[in-house]
Amino acid sequence: MDEAACPCGSGTGYFACCGPYLEGSQFPKTAEALMRSRYTAYVREEIAYLKDTLWPKFQAKFDFVGTARWASENHWTGLRVLETDQGGEEDRDGIVVFEAKYLAGGTLHTHLEKSRFKKKSGRWYYVEAI
Repeated sequence: MDEAACPCGSGTGYFACCGPYLEGSQFPKTAEALMRSRYTAYVREEIAYLKDTLWPKFQAKFDFVGTARWASENHWTGLRVLETDQGGEEDRDGIVVFEAKYLAGGTLHTHLEKSRFKKKSGRWYYVEAI
C-alpha cells in the first residue's frame, strides 16, 4: 500500500515528512520544515502541535478553542513556499514566506504570510507573522 502524500506539498509521504514531527518522535531541522509541519497540523487538526511549536512566551495565551474551530471550519487545499531567508540547520533565526489556500464558506481564500521562526535549545519555534 502506498503512503498518502503529506499535506504540506513536499511531494513525499506523510510518515516520511511531517508525520514524525506531529507524532513527537522528531523535531523539524529547519524553519521551513517547521512551517510545513504547522500547515499539516492545521489540515489534520492537530491543535496541540500548533501550541507546542509556538514560541514559549506566547504559549500561555494560545487560543486552543478558537484555533481548533478555525482549522475545522476550513478545507485546506494547498501550501506553497515562496521564499526562505536563513532558517537552516545551523541558523538560530529564519523567515519563511508562504501561501496557504483553503475553502471557507464555498470560497477559495489565500493566506499569504511572512513568518519569523527562532531556534531555542536546538528546536525551531514559530514566533510571529511579520
